[in-house]
Amino acid sequence: MRPQLDLRLLLTFVHAAHSGSLSATAAQVGRTQSAVTMQMQRLEDVLGQSLLHRSGSGVRLTGSGERFLAFAERILQVHDEAVSAFSDKGLHGSIIFGCPEDYLIAFFSTLLKSFGTLYPAVEIKVVSAPTVELQTLLHAHKVDLALVSTPDLSATKEIVRTEPLVWVGSKPTLELHEFGDTVPLALPASNAMDHRAACTAMANAKLRYKISYASNSLAGLIAVARSGLAISVMTQEAVPNDLYILDTPLPGLPRLGIVIAFAEPEQTPLVKAFADHIRHVLPSL
Repeated sequence: MRPQLDLRLLLTFVHAAHSGSLSATAAQVGRTQSAVTMQMQRLEDVLGQSLLHRSGSGVRLTGSGERFLAFAERILQVHDEAVSAFSDKGLHGSIIFGCPEDYLIAFFSTLLKSFGTLYPAVEIKVVSAPTVELQTLLHAHKVDLALVSTPDLSATKEIVRTEPLVWVGSKPTLELHEFGDTVPLALPASNAMDHRAACTAMANAKLRYKISYASNSLAGLIAVARSGLAISVMTQEAVPNDLYILDTPLPGLPRLGIVIAFAEPEQTPLVKAFADHIRHVLPSL
């Protein structure tokens, strides 16, 4: 017979792993320290593995404990989602979600529909703004969580997905001589990562350019690209079907990492549930 995992043991283990202290864990789960110690021994017996190194200063994960922690957190998350989805006491309330316009267009309808199926009593209010503005809104606690971009793909922050930046035009190929000796660009405002990436790429390639149109409105950038009067830069998933992704002779552009940022270090169950849903769904879209 296969070993059976007790959710109460998993919850205690996760608290111990994060706190590094059995006494702190005891306070969190409402048990005595000796009871917590016995729970951890029972879990280790079930798995046949040592999960925690114990010392006078506290506990730390063994190699097996580090691997098992990811499983324990996933099991508890799925359990909570199932209870919330099929219980009258499921999650309810509202959250304010910030997101750049291109990510909203590419991903949000799917994220909202799938989350709404799980949690129909939750209202999500959306604020659309570039990353630099969203960071200000997060700091001011005017949004609860946001999808923001980072150019540093080696960042210690959790990157949920990466998106390539691409050049976009009204025709499938680009002949630079059509614009004379200077390429007209339609870009987001100068504080946007897309803007800086495009200008840096053109300068490194020693191509002359001018900013013919600058706006944080993706609809405006799309309209200018459609006119053929300038080329633009967007994340690949946001490119409309009637526009074209351009390659040579234009220089390559970097990828951006998508990160979930929070207004508070400790998230409410509702904010945490939506963030976990994004982590689960976004990579596959």
